Amino acid sequence: METFTIEGGLPLSGELRIQGAKNAALPILAATVLAGGAYTIYDVPHLSDIEVMLEILKALGATCVHEATTVYVDTTSLASYTVPEELMGQMRSSIFLMGPLLARFGEVILSRPGGCAIGERRINLHLKGLRRSVPGLLPKTA
Repeated sequence: METFTIEGGLPLSGELRIQGAKNAALPILAATVLAGGAYTIYDVPHLSDIEVMLEILKALGATCVHEATTVYVDTTSLASYTVPEELMGQMRSSIFLMGPLLARFGEVILSRPGGCAIGERRINLHLKGLRRSVPGLLPKTA
């Protein structure tokens, strides 16, 4: 982590633009699945996880364009609730699509997410949330 040391006892002034964050953009992109429509999302960084999420959305039937730091997503014609395994395995945050796809289509087919550089991380909290929201929805062993 970088640090800034200010010396001199003078007041600071100026402006600093903060870029958009991947960890904010990914759940927002997943949320566009909930209801069909066209969405414009600003300050989206160009990172591989963002591009994988857009590829997943395209595979489900959405139209996605990433220009500069703006993403245009249209989920009106979403036609599938099956997340391709090869894309699911590239990014942990692909699990964010589970709830929105289930809410929109009443079912979802996906595999375990991957792509976590720090090792395997469980998805038990996501499954627990679904179980609490809709009792009997998932088997206890899922």
